[in-house]
Amino acid sequence: MNILVTGGAGYIGSHTCLTLLEEGHAVCVVDNLSNSKETPLKRIQQIAGRRLTFYCTDLTRKEALTRVFENHRFDGVIHFAGLKAVGESTRMPLTYYRNNIDGSLVLFELMQVYGVKNLVFSSSATVYGEPDRVPIKETAAVRPTNPYGRSKLMIENILHDMYISDKACNIAILRYFNPVGAHPSGRIGEDPNDLPNNLMPFISQVAVGNQQTLSVFGNDYPTPDGTGIRDYIHVMDLAAGHGCALRKLQEKPGLVTYNLGTGRGFSVLEVVAAFEKMSGKSVPYKIVERRQGDIAVCYADPTLAATELGWRAERGIEEMCADAWRWQANNPNGYEKEL
Repeated sequence: MNILVTGGAGYIGSHTCLTLLEEGHAVCVVDNLSNSKETPLKRIQQIAGRRLTFYCTDLTRKEALTRVFENHRFDGVIHFAGLKAVGESTRMPLTYYRNNIDGSLVLFELMQVYGVKNLVFSSSATVYGEPDRVPIKETAAVRPTNPYGRSKLMIENILHDMYISDKACNIAILRYFNPVGAHPSGRIGEDPNDLPNNLMPFISQVAVGNQQTLSVFGNDYPTPDGTGIRDYIHVMDLAAGHGCALRKLQEKPGLVTYNLGTGRGFSVLEVVAAFEKMSGKSVPYKIVERRQGDIAVCYADPTLAATELGWRAERGIEEMCADAWRWQANNPNGYEKEL
């Protein structure tokens, strides 16, 4: 298939593009490089031994995105592009709503104009907010606690309405939990432009010496060690899930929603301990105040994805940490220097 991947130069997007290339798909990437670099796109082509097409543009630039659709006939779209930091979204809510929702609307409008009916949408477990119970099923209440999560839920609602208006659409909404790790080659991984917002890249940067201390946001949650518990999923398992979702869309299922997670949660301190074990490095940390919008416990019930997509997370927390460390050790300054 010929697949358009928005945000394909980003962390999850680049690993998914590599998986798509290895599965034999033609890949076209649109990314504005606001929180990513072109280097991973070069590296995944080297790893896969196949070419992709890249357009450096923003989804909100309708004329530029129109030219992409005019130049290609797409069989489907995987939509990653968007701002994604929970903490930042609470400080810059209007920026998140403008970017994430406006860009999505332009993309969906052009899909309608050019008759592209298949879409995989990168949603998030943040749409659930504070869950009533764990593990979290797809039928759980959705009540996000921050602008990032609310922007994802708004886009989900748009897609529901889009499907109601055109039952020829086939849409897979993937609510995934906490992606970590890197490709086992150590050549592509997570490389935030600024101070990392997520746990694993911050731990990695402390271990490699780029940061002095990890800040642990709160140790007074109702969890065994007081730190927040999350469902960490290896980015390569997540990338495989997108391939499974594309295959599902060929069955014309209409609109479907799946959790992508492992079904097990680990606390912040458990992740630190696992990383220290796999890297042999010490990760000093300090306890600081909770972040606004954070919740105590969040992990998935991935049963539906296993049943309907034939997908399961295969990699455990130690492999996640080992691959994350291999990436960071090989690329101490991220993509700043070419390998």
